[in-house]
Amino acid sequence: MNQEKKTPFYDKHLKLDAKIVNFAGFLMPISYEGINAEHLQVRKSVGVFDVSHMGEFNVEGENALEYLQKLTINDVSALINDQVQYTAMCYDNGGIVDDLLLYRFNENKFLMVVNGSNIEKDFQWAKDHLIKGVELKNDSDQIGLLAIQGPNSLKTLQKLTNVNLSDIDFYHFTEGKLAGIDMIISRTGYTGELGFELYHDISFSEKLWNDIFEAGEEYDIKPVGLGSRDTLRMEMKYCLYGNDIDKTTNPIEAGLSWITKLNCGDFVGKDALLKVKKEKLNRRLVIFKVEGRRIARHGYKIFVGDEEVGVVTSGTQSPSLKEGIGIGYVKRGHTKSGNEIEIDIRGKRYKAIIVKPPVVDSSPF
Repeated sequence: MNQEKKTPFYDKHLKLDAKIVNFAGFLMPISYEGINAEHLQVRKSVGVFDVSHMGEFNVEGENALEYLQKLTINDVSALINDQVQYTAMCYDNGGIVDDLLLYRFNENKFLMVVNGSNIEKDFQWAKDHLIKGVELKNDSDQIGLLAIQGPNSLKTLQKLTNVNLSDIDFYHFTEGKLAGIDMIISRTGYTGELGFELYHDISFSEKLWNDIFEAGEEYDIKPVGLGSRDTLRMEMKYCLYGNDIDKTTNPIEAGLSWITKLNCGDFVGKDALLKVKKEKLNRRLVIFKVEGRRIARHGYKIFVGDEEVGVVTSGTQSPSLKEGIGIGYVKRGHTKSGNEIEIDIRGKRYKAIIVKPPVVDSSPF
């Protein structure tokens, strides 16, 4: 049995009495004072997520761009230096290996950031498709990662660096010093809020944590766990691998056509996805609100009248709206915003309505 891993911030979580669970093979904080409070902390001010469980693969070499163009479904050639791209890897049948972030430093150097639960699988998949002139290295164990999210995230971090953080566009990054530490400063996130992700050597993790919390004291900065990360991303309809997308789903039905570039050369899974696009989709991933405060959980069935039309993939009670929301796959013909559906919750059906994402418009962009 694989031993549970600890992030470089594990001792910090213990001292803060975090609720610790096994997530993706790591001992991770789900919450500190409660998911609702931490969710609203990020929406209203600033919170700090430990996301060091994520995987980082360095890709270098003269054929790095060609390799990634074949391995991933987005158009890597469209990336400029210091830009980040949301993309995915697919199996030959169009099912999703993983969704990921791709960082371009230059034409010969990239960083892949993958989901923590998929590190071993993804690295093996990437190795299996390696071509000559490319070096692939798994640096996940040496890199710590903090996500600082919320409207006061920039003000907090700007105190710690001479880099003008306002100059970093959304889904771009820079290399510089923050808290006196060399790192990658990326303007990305999984919450819909203004935010930054800080990639650094784990030997500096404790100092970075302490300095960030000191800088954010005037904004009542707080640590936030993976529970609120989940509720925040659901309000935005951001996919979670293992819930909303996996090897049985394809990116087109998952609403990821915008990252699936079928006119930009060959890539693994392209033929299958061309076939999917040519034929009408059988289902599509939607977001919905549930009547009252009911929670539609993963696996619950979706109905229209007597017909079973889909399944819930993620669900929660939105801390921002104080009502139930969910994400799920629904059959063609029933997916338009405004359509009414019913969720079977423990044998009783509750009304829900499909809505246009996000359900909370907190975007600062």
